[in-house]
Amino acid sequence: MKKVFGKSRLHGDLPYHYCPGCTHGIVHRLIAEVLSEMDADKNVVGVFPVGCSVFGYKYYKADGVQAAHGRAPAVATGVKRVVPKHMVYTYQGDGDLASIGMAETVHAATRGENITIVFINNGIYGMTGGQMAPTTMVGDKASTCPMGRDVKSHGNPIKVSEMLATLTGPAYIERTACDTVQGVNKTKKALRKAFEYQQQELGFTMVEILSTCPTGFHIRPSDAQKDMKRAMEFYPVGVYKDIKEGN
Repeated sequence: MKKVFGKSRLHGDLPYHYCPGCTHGIVHRLIAEVLSEMDADKNVVGVFPVGCSVFGYKYYKADGVQAAHGRAPAVATGVKRVVPKHMVYTYQGDGDLASIGMAETVHAATRGENITIVFINNGIYGMTGGQMAPTTMVGDKASTCPMGRDVKSHGNPIKVSEMLATLTGPAYIERTACDTVQGVNKTKKALRKAFEYQQQELGFTMVEILSTCPTGFHIRPSDAQKDMKRAMEFYPVGVYKDIKEGN
């Protein structure tokens, strides 16, 4: 029988711990594929902070570092400066990156640190019980806003890609979504470009990926995928900064 698909060299053998319907596993596979295809899988360091991705280092046949909550960009900065020829990336959720880790994220970006951030935006704190995150959309219910996010009480959601794109340090920022096959393919291309820019020492890169959290929002996985269309209206996919394209 002809083999038409298989795991990349970087992909480990441990089953994922993620909830059914979550797209973390898809993104893990894409990272492994991209780095293997770039022949960069022998000199990779992933940084995984607190959150749903806390065990991310177990899923790759590569070095991994666990960081304190929100501190992954700071840890990645240190790693990259020690081993500048290694491919260094962080894997962070929206509660981690856009809340407790916002300072580390902004300053790493504005310094133009030559690291790549993979930013999973599912609009909620997934691991710790479904609390409202900085990216939770207006009207969405969470354990800390059971009546739905209200702008007067809770403020507006943060659009991270748009915000970081205003800084001078980033080389490449794009938002994608893992809602369809086409979306997954675009996400892989975005990750490839981000890692290539790091390889070319162009500076800070980030790919924000709209994801699902059926458990956190108490909905079926199929409904979570459909609901991503609404998220894409508030968080439009596309390139927000690309220094090679002059924007």
